[in-house]
Amino acid sequence: MNRVPADAENAHSSSVESCPSLRDVHSINPTQLMARIESYEGREKKGISDVRRTFCLFVTFDLLFITLLWIIELNVKGGIETTLEKEVLHYDYSSSYFDIFLLAVFRFKVLILAYAMCRLRHWWAIAFTTAVTSAFLLAKVIISQLFSQGAFGYVLPIISFILAWIETWFLDFKVLPQEAEEENRFLIAQDASERAALLHPGVLSDGQFYSPPESVAGT
Repeated sequence: MNRVPADAENAHSSSVESCPSLRDVHSINPTQLMARIESYEGREKKGISDVRRTFCLFVTFDLLFITLLWIIELNVKGGIETTLEKEVLHYDYSSSYFDIFLLAVFRFKVLILAYAMCRLRHWWAIAFTTAVTSAFLLAKVIISQLFSQGAFGYVLPIISFILAWIETWFLDFKVLPQEAEEENRFLIAQDASERAALLHPGVLSDGQFYSPPESVAGT
């Protein structure tokens, strides 16, 4: 007969344990809650979050690193001017690395526009750039003759492929979850501060305190 109350008690305890954030927030005094809310609002006014800024820096590193490798490849083949004219003006899909450089520029522009300027909170932009990068590099490796041109025929496609997938992993597993968690904490703290304001509407002013008149001696 005592089984039903025991089950109800267990369910209640599990539901309480499943919301530790709310309980922890209510245990904080209103001053700390307001400090957290102000810090979150300050970050929002400042711009993008720290983890998103790190992602944008990595996207910039992607472009600069591919550019550096491409310039090294131009020098190795016999001078920047001669090789640049051959790969850009007389572009050949089967032997040129110029398209891999343009692919890095494409990733940089789309990702910076989506996640730095528009502050997108969805994975569709990174999924699009990674899919385009993967499909183009696979087709280029299969169709072109890059492997017959030395080490850079392996290095540039592999590095470009790896960097694109690292960007996808970093956004999907670091940037978006951490920003969602910070937003949930802000909403919980804001709700707790509003409840605290209703329970404690304000501090009594000096005019509300008074001393009783002195009583006559002997009364």
